[in-house]
Amino acid sequence: MMLGKYFKKTVFRKEHTADGVVPEAPQGILKKCNACKGAIFTEDVKRNLYICPKCGNYFRVHAYRRIEFLLDDGSFEEWDQGMTAGNPLGFPGYEEKVRTLQERTGLTEAVVTGKGRINGMETVIGVCDGRFMMASMGEAVGEKITRAVERATKLSLPVILFACSGGARMQEGIVSLMQMAKTSAALKRHSDAGLLYVSVLTDPTTGGVTASWAMLGDIILAEPHALIGFAGPRVIEQTIGQKLPKGFQRAEFLVEHGFVDRILPREEAKEVLSEILRMHGKDIEVSSEVLTLGDGDVKRSLAAPETGEKTSAWDCVQKARKKDRPVGEDYIRELFPDFIEFHGDRLYGDDAAIIGGIASFDGTPVTVIAEAKGADTKENIRRNFGMPSPEGYRKALRLMKQAEKFHRPVLCFVDTSGAYCGIGAEERGQGQAIAENLMEMMTLNTPVITVLIGEGGSGGALALSVADRVWMLENAVYSVISPEGCASILWKDAGKADEAAQRLKLTARDALRLGIIEAIVPERELGQRGFYTLLADRLEKELRLLLGQPDLLARRYQRFRALGRPSVPAAE
Repeated sequence: MMLGKYFKKTVFRKEHTADGVVPEAPQGILKKCNACKGAIFTEDVKRNLYICPKCGNYFRVHAYRRIEFLLDDGSFEEWDQGMTAGNPLGFPGYEEKVRTLQERTGLTEAVVTGKGRINGMETVIGVCDGRFMMASMGEAVGEKITRAVERATKLSLPVILFACSGGARMQEGIVSLMQMAKTSAALKRHSDAGLLYVSVLTDPTTGGVTASWAMLGDIILAEPHALIGFAGPRVIEQTIGQKLPKGFQRAEFLVEHGFVDRILPREEAKEVLSEILRMHGKDIEVSSEVLTLGDGDVKRSLAAPETGEKTSAWDCVQKARKKDRPVGEDYIRELFPDFIEFHGDRLYGDDAAIIGGIASFDGTPVTVIAEAKGADTKENIRRNFGMPSPEGYRKALRLMKQAEKFHRPVLCFVDTSGAYCGIGAEERGQGQAIAENLMEMMTLNTPVITVLIGEGGSGGALALSVADRVWMLENAVYSVISPEGCASILWKDAGKADEAAQRLKLTARDALRLGIIEAIVPERELGQRGFYTLLADRLEKELRLLLGQPDLLARRYQRFRALGRPSVPAAE
């Protein structure tokens, strides 16, 4: 298979041999990379998944070649192979152009669809091929994708689509435009059936494909440096008369701005997609050992340690803020070794103060969300010292709604001094984002457990704590305001923070006594392997209880409804 226009041909000559013959590399064996300009062997590039072995530049991959290195050998069953484009507008020369491309590429159209297996897991797959009119979407492409999605829905299979397109096909005019609506409608039905759709964006993904099926995935992945955008860079520059910044509309730009879950290096594609399929492979099976809670069994303790030495509220605040205390990323690493992180709120950006993704936990697929401080100054700055912006809360809610769709429990780890209160956060709706979480989490139809692992500051903590179970570590704190803030407001003296801490009743024991939490997690081995083993064991047991619990939403509502009732009779 030739690499075509993505390489520049170069001829290499050596010194004359004794008989006067000038040896030359046979045409097509040696090429020049169009990125680093280095001389490379064509076969080396093919063996390297069409990546330049010298600079790592990605070359575009033919559809059948991508299928070959993604799917298990012999597992691919192609669908609608003979479907080809019509000429609905009678566009001059269009039919001849299509026939020429069919002869040159061996394809009938710009997308190949079918069914196959990735590491044994069955999926429907569609792969665009840029050689065929830059994989523009006309009626045949739209029809093939729609039929593939419809068959996937009927067969209850996930869908993986690899986008590579210049957009809608101009020669088919308004008929091409309608394919955007048609493919989107089919994917909505697939989603409503509770099925997984993974979209993989490759270079380039633009125009009507970006504005339809390419950006509708439950999970959206992108190859490194892929061009992704609605309008191409040349069109934008000509329209606004400005030079675009470096990296604009590239895959990494899309991750930063919240529209792509993660970058997918080509060499990792099969394993990452395999892991995603595995975690969405079947509904959660509740163990036969599950117990059903009775009405009176809402409050239970994890046997919080009663020692002779009582820790003051201010001491707890200091311990919760200690620099060497484990942070959210530590809990994810220790408890969820197969964790796959996803990024972005699909609206504006990605907030590093909240980490979210999917993992397996005791064999059960779960969604994991953690407020994340840093372990050092550099990391703290990157994560905004664990103070989330609206994008963080919206990312968390997006992942929770995804968990609900796929019947995954949600595990949240809270550690924040509070939501970020900067100008930008207010402009982008910090209060609205938190309020939306509080309302939506109350009706999230899947079990939710929250563990406060350090600071639990105000609404910034509550936004991830509307849960069926809320636990606190022994020296964690949970409060409406920081002790310093309280002292400054009430007594105009931040130096009285220790007194404010005592008055605020912000310790784990206070929260348990007030009915705010269900359990306290001992810290005797905090950060050690034994601590994480204990926590994992107790979380596993609690999940089994919740998965077998009837009336989950009603119980969650009553849990919060019962908090803080004044001692006056209700109105008739």
